[in-house]
Amino acid sequence: MNVFLDKVQTSRVTLSRENLKILQVNMGNLCNQSCMHCHVGASPDGKKVMSREVIKDIVGFLSKNKGLVLDVTGGAPELNPHFDYLVSEAKPFVERIMVRSNLTILFESGKDYLPEFFKKNKIHLICSLPCYTETNVDAQRGKGVFAKSIKALLLLNSIGYAKDKDLILDIVYNPGGAFLPGGQQTMENDYRKNLTGYGVSFNRLITITNVPIKRFKDFLDHREEYPKYIETLKESFNPRAAENVMCKALVSVGFDEALYDCDFNQSLGWHLKDNRGQPLTLRTLKKNDLKAVDILFGEHCFSCTAGQGSSCQGALVR
Repeated sequence: MNVFLDKVQTSRVTLSRENLKILQVNMGNLCNQSCMHCHVGASPDGKKVMSREVIKDIVGFLSKNKGLVLDVTGGAPELNPHFDYLVSEAKPFVERIMVRSNLTILFESGKDYLPEFFKKNKIHLICSLPCYTETNVDAQRGKGVFAKSIKALLLLNSIGYAKDKDLILDIVYNPGGAFLPGGQQTMENDYRKNLTGYGVSFNRLITITNVPIKRFKDFLDHREEYPKYIETLKESFNPRAAENVMCKALVSVGFDEALYDCDFNQSLGWHLKDNRGQPLTLRTLKKNDLKAVDILFGEHCFSCTAGQGSSCQGALVR
């Protein structure tokens, strides 16, 4: 029994795939951090690294399906040795490029060029800062991460990010435990009030609900909080949020080119498959082919439909 689909059906919500708008590319699980909420289990020991050959197929797909949004994530995608190649080659074919950055990557060896590279390519930056206090950030991401993150934000501000209209810098909040994020607008106001004290500017705050899979599920299990958290997600189901889930217009590409409904299904290994049961890849895919492929839903999908809803672009209900 699929409890999520049962809830959707009893709520009279229709979840069917729409025209593809966003191609999300996960460049691998190599990262300079090891955050406890990370659903891909990224770390400095990550071995899943997208190859140049896969990136060529991604660029080929984008060239044949112009006007999509390219959403680049990881791990720390900037650690992939072909990150610059993907950005430069894909740029002529897409509406815009979003890069999900953990900020501290700017201070890794050999990465000091990144701010100007972002600016040159007008990258829409989506930067992780899971709280506006040093104590909470360092507890979740590691000692010293907050100070480095503020330094990185100030550096990006100094070259025009969150100042110039073409240089967008959004900040991502995710809870530090087994609870839902607060209202996105209220939290954005809190972030502005607190970060102004550091001289930091940003465009908007994105709130994301932690998905109870992989490392975050291990965290919940260790604290014996998994059943309570799942129940909270289920009790907070919002039909309006369900109508706007991101998987309706997004497809996620794994480091090995396999396709998924979202980054979370990717972490679970829930491949999209053709009518012969073979995993789909971008090499032969046309974006309209996806409409014939059902979206795969599971219990973890309650994370995206709880409260204001959650997606890689933030709350689903304003």
